Amino acid sequence: MTVIRSLMPYRAGTALGAVPHVVESGAAYTADGGYRSTDSPERLLDHVADAGLRGRGGAGFPVAVKLRTVRDSGGSPVVVANGEEGEPGSVKDRWLLRARPHLVLDGLDRAAAITGATRGYVYVSDPYAAARVRQALTECPPRTPTEVIETAHTYVAGEETAAVRRINGGPALPTAKPPRPYERGVGDQPTLVSNVETLARIALIAARPERRHEIAGSTLLTLSSPDGGALLSEAPYGTTLGALAAVQGTAKPSGALMGGLFGGLIGPDALGLTLDGAALATAGTALGCGAIRFLGPGSCPVATAADAVGHLQAESARQCGVCVSGTAAIADTLRRLTDGTAAPDTEERLRRWSSGLPGRGACGLLDAAAGAAGSLLRAFPDLVRAHLGAVCAACAAAPPTGGHRLVVPVPPVMDHLGQRAHSFPEPDPERVSPSSPR
Repeated sequence: MTVIRSLMPYRAGTALGAVPHVVESGAAYTADGGYRSTDSPERLLDHVADAGLRGRGGAGFPVAVKLRTVRDSGGSPVVVANGEEGEPGSVKDRWLLRARPHLVLDGLDRAAAITGATRGYVYVSDPYAAARVRQALTECPPRTPTEVIETAHTYVAGEETAAVRRINGGPALPTAKPPRPYERGVGDQPTLVSNVETLARIALIAARPERRHEIAGSTLLTLSSPDGGALLSEAPYGTTLGALAAVQGTAKPSGALMGGLFGGLIGPDALGLTLDGAALATAGTALGCGAIRFLGPGSCPVATAADAVGHLQAESARQCGVCVSGTAAIADTLRRLTDGTAAPDTEERLRRWSSGLPGRGACGLLDAAAGAAGSLLRAFPDLVRAHLGAVCAACAAAPPTGGHRLVVPVPPVMDHLGQRAHSFPEPDPERVSPSSPR
């Protein structure tokens, strides 16, 4: 089970809120200042820009720039709250939609006011999140007409062009770029596709502009490990990875898988890094969606890399030949490293793929697979060489599973009587196969 443990006080003005285990009703949210603001949309945009708020979906793009671009694109803009959480190690977006749907809807409404959007969509694959958002829409109908769009749960379904394609009535599969959604998206209109945590923080800034730097300077994290369980946390930027590992319960991590599957692997010498985009980028990694999986002393980074790429291979959209062949080749090579059958030129091939494959697919899936291989070579070169022709004890005891053990369950959410507030089952750990309808 995933628990909630914040590095910040539980209080109003934080994304976790004052009572994170209980569903927040419309009445409770409104009583705490939600849906109200004395600032104009333009003034709120100034606050967002001054706070330096960046997107929480993975890329970390400046939110104010994105809002202004959609606003200035003409036409009849659309806002999409992207809650399709494709990373297997992340739970923050589904938790927000389940526990604090009004915070997300408030942020969507404010983003619509800033951009001049006439329609809004909440895009999800989690049935309980969809039900909670629909209930919230009846409790406090937003100023912007808003619809919930459901999709099947896959890794690529949350990519912004896949979200637009699904809302437009097609499959949830990425499309070639350009155009980007801000140029031509839902209904061929300029479209803001924004992660639900990003929208939640816009709403928090609107309610408490005096705390805008604190709100923009903290983030939700999903922390996990093979042995220490998982937790949903909120932490300020500047917190070290080592401190996060201690909170999560991994006392002496041997490394970590960063950013869900996108930030790659880091070694133990990188655990002094802080939650800072520039510092992480300089070190060759990224925070991404805020999912970090720490490796305990008994974990093998090679098996972790094989799990990550195995998951990516299974979740490929099968649209780009280079992605199908590239992810398969990397996955097979990493699997052979774990079972002692790798070829002598394995290291050279992994290095060639890690540098030559990024940027060649329609979405970031192939980049993530290549990045996992490259980061393994950078952080654990001696360990890779030790796996050539030999089976490591850790890999023999826990061989790769295709990524199933990377999946983290969403923390339970209770109603005001202390009862579990939903009866929907969690998604199958094997997720949705690439051949399943989207």
